[in-house]
Amino acid sequence: MNKRILTAAAVLLTLTAAAQNYSVLDEVRTDARKAAGIEGPYIFETTALTPSPKGYKPFYISHYGRHGSRYSWTTKTYTTLLTALNDAKKADNLTAYGEDFLSRLEAFSPIPLENTGDLVPLGAEQHERLAKEMYEAFPKVFKGSCKVDARSSTTARCGISMAAFCTSLQKQNPGISISFSSNHMGMRELVPTSAPSAYKRTFKGADYPEMESLSSFSHRVADYQGILGKLFKDPSFLKNYDGGETFFLEKLYYFIGSYPNYSDPALFSDLLTPEQHAGLWEVFNYSLFLANKAGRFNMIPLLEDFVSKADGAIEGNGIAADLRFGHDFVMEAFNCLINTDGYGTVPQKADDVKYWFQSYRVPMAATIMFVLYRSPRHPSDILFKFLWNGKEAAFPDLEPVSGPYYRWSDFHSFAEKIIRDYPEIPKED
Repeated sequence: MNKRILTAAAVLLTLTAAAQNYSVLDEVRTDARKAAGIEGPYIFETTALTPSPKGYKPFYISHYGRHGSRYSWTTKTYTTLLTALNDAKKADNLTAYGEDFLSRLEAFSPIPLENTGDLVPLGAEQHERLAKEMYEAFPKVFKGSCKVDARSSTTARCGISMAAFCTSLQKQNPGISISFSSNHMGMRELVPTSAPSAYKRTFKGADYPEMESLSSFSHRVADYQGILGKLFKDPSFLKNYDGGETFFLEKLYYFIGSYPNYSDPALFSDLLTPEQHAGLWEVFNYSLFLANKAGRFNMIPLLEDFVSKADGAIEGNGIAADLRFGHDFVMEAFNCLINTDGYGTVPQKADDVKYWFQSYRVPMAATIMFVLYRSPRHPSDILFKFLWNGKEAAFPDLEPVSGPYYRWSDFHSFAEKIIRDYPEIPKED
């Protein structure tokens, strides 16, 4: 076997090891923030970044950030629990623990209900810190009187996240000039599925094999009896209740995961054991995977935007960074589309999904960014690396130049192939 083959094999093994996470359930059991999945807060960690190849310096960043921590995005997270528990109380169907839980929930719920979907103080703090960390990691990108373009979803929590991030960025260098926008036309790229109807685009998807239904998987993996039996004397009444047992557990799971973003984490922590919490995580991680299995192709407009904005910066449009502020489902689907760290892998078995796709990688304030590099000696040879929540990520479909560094021309060709293989479906007249 020659040296080139050995090197390629080593790269493939490295990428596979970096992508497929067999310890995922252990991580979820030992960290309630990860067990919360998309409802968990951003986990700040100190991560050493790999130096760029000799002579290459960063000159441009293209970013997408999820809004920061918020109250639950839907009132049903609270009202489903309150209604079901109160109905059970009237029917003398609550355990002593269930009555205590309901009492705490009723005292807790009024403020979250009034503020459903709104950013909480932690959400702004996360983006302030993330902007500072971006500047400190790549000061050369933001040197002097540079220009930054910032756009957000029309949802208020995204706009406030953008304001917190950009205000913090300007504190690092007052010479940064930032243009802001948040409008419905911009949703075509930032949140393609929420674009104005006349501009919404659909794409030919892939023919993936059928997988186990969520209902079957959830009843096999989640501890229905243990969790519901702690609240209800007879949990079976939920089978004929609005949405059934799985819907109730979904809202319970998202409530338990989201409230620590804005209240004492210990307040309701006595409901689930670490094992039960991990089981619920796996169930609703699978539900998100199923949504993104096909939904990834809806993010082609965002991919086009990343490519065109980076090309503009390469050609010298004077923009140092493109900042985008949006939502979790966009970031999940986009990373599935480009197969970051193997995130787009579609396993044959539902039980294997968790090894590739982990919803806790898109917590509140999650960030992804392409960082582009150039060298005066090789001005046309643009390199990039991809950071996901501050950590260097790999692309199994591309061959790295060195470590986490790839050629932009290779990614460009990769993106063009995606767009070519999954074309837009023309609108009917």
